[in-house]
Amino acid sequence: MPKPDLILLHAPSVYDFRNVPQLYGPASDLVISTPAFEMYPIGFSSIVEHLEQSGCHVRLVNLALRMLRSARFDAEKFIAGLNAPVFGIDLHWLVHAHGAIEVAKLVRKHHPKAKIIMGGFSASYFHRELINYPEVDFVMRGDSTEELMLRLVRAVTKGDAVGNIPNLIWKDASGIHDNGLTHVPDNISNVMQNHYLAVARSVLRFFDFTSTIPVKEWLNYPVTAVLTCKGCENDCVFCGGARSAVRRTVGRERTAFRTAQDIFNDIKNISKISRGPIFVLSDIRMGGEERAYELLRLLKRHPVRNTIDFELFTPPTPAFIEAIADAKPGFAIDISPHSHDINVRRAMGLDYTNEELETGISAALAAGASRFEVYFMIGLPEQTPESVEETLDYCDYLYRKFHADKRLLLFIGPLSPFLDPGSPGFEDPEKYGYRLIHRTLEEHRNALVRPTWGETLNYETKWMSRAQIVESTYTAIERLMGLKQQYGLVSQRQADRQTDRIRKVREMEKHISEIVKSGSDDGRLAALKPEIDLINGVKSLDRRQIKVPMGLTRLRYLSTLVEMIKKWKLLEGK
Repeated sequence: MPKPDLILLHAPSVYDFRNVPQLYGPASDLVISTPAFEMYPIGFSSIVEHLEQSGCHVRLVNLALRMLRSARFDAEKFIAGLNAPVFGIDLHWLVHAHGAIEVAKLVRKHHPKAKIIMGGFSASYFHRELINYPEVDFVMRGDSTEELMLRLVRAVTKGDAVGNIPNLIWKDASGIHDNGLTHVPDNISNVMQNHYLAVARSVLRFFDFTSTIPVKEWLNYPVTAVLTCKGCENDCVFCGGARSAVRRTVGRERTAFRTAQDIFNDIKNISKISRGPIFVLSDIRMGGEERAYELLRLLKRHPVRNTIDFELFTPPTPAFIEAIADAKPGFAIDISPHSHDINVRRAMGLDYTNEELETGISAALAAGASRFEVYFMIGLPEQTPESVEETLDYCDYLYRKFHADKRLLLFIGPLSPFLDPGSPGFEDPEKYGYRLIHRTLEEHRNALVRPTWGETLNYETKWMSRAQIVESTYTAIERLMGLKQQYGLVSQRQADRQTDRIRKVREMEKHISEIVKSGSDDGRLAALKPEIDLINGVKSLDRRQIKVPMGLTRLRYLSTLVEMIKKWKLLEGK
């Protein structure tokens, strides 16, 4: 087996989640990954692709996934058995603050001569604090670091100086050095091409398929995503990817858009290896609708069988829906109005009416959409417990208006676990009615190992305390489940199972709170772990409902092998 030049490690949210007693509740019900947040960022695969094309060997290891799949998997022993001059650990989402640092400690323990790089949005934001951890040698800032990572890996392996590599903060015996944040490319067409095949090639090179799986259930549900831009035109209050947040965190002054052809190429390449749904991330209408219409023209001329789910930030017009339906029959739409209340929505940074939303839903369903997903949130500016109740009234109204169409899927969940660092709300909490409870990286690391998800929240609002956010969330989930059962969208058995789950979560949360308030644990929390794990093990019905239905054929193994051989021949010819 060849020795890699770089090993990329993706840590679980909490490193020792298999031993820590934690009640997850509904904090991750509306994402594909489990509460260990095992899904690694897209940037991992683009780094693999770019470095492999340049002659560097990169091994990707989803450590979180390996730990999830087997209770016998010894993560420390596995790390000790790795061998590379450079290890890269992502700290993209802040939810990995605990696991990422703990994994870095293990790498340092077993590979004291290796260099450790941290990168991602959260690493970029907390770069000055992060570089002070003794386990961290480099922090790579920015959202487009493929070429910089190549330069850094080459410099480390050759023993060259790193002082001229942009976006890098690093330390040596003389202290901490900051090379400045100057690499923020507007043209991102040279990345994210065939990145899934690049990862697949890594499987053959290192004989390690399991370590590259993105999420626990991916083999049965091979969902993929296509990045359409870096940055955003919107400035939503809670989002670390908002316009002002990316300016602050990664120095991006304007959104970098991928071309319609590049986006289509990604979709076409994915369709060669998977029949799973393809999520087109970020509203393709941003930056002008012409790019969106060009993508739709390409999809019409070169059809793919996969369901394509378009993420939209504002409701679609009937004309736009007509164009999508013409290009990709059976399309899916998802949108997050956050609240039914226009005042809450405006406070979040979005400004459209419920009538516009309903017009978009109506047009999509009439045009043959396979799904129209609508997501509401709890923990927003101007939002009260009464407002959350009114959002459920609005859900009831939507079910009645659209005759409980099964293609209309409504979801509600908490803004958790964190108000994103760099977001407008995090930077100026008083302006938006937030009160921050955790600010530093270390405070967030400590919060992640608290025994309940409510204690992990790094905020409360002027209108809702953390306890009220938690209670409103439970009440809302129960009521929405009742509505789905009432309108025949779920069975009585399914509804009862979820109601029982919430009841048990509430009871356990009270039990845990009593222990915490007593100030003396005496091992009682640890003793509760088997019961907590049973409650955590009951799958959320919402997580099942967000999955797009698929046929029996999911992955195209033979086609994948053919495409890898083609790509290898191209690389050998360079």
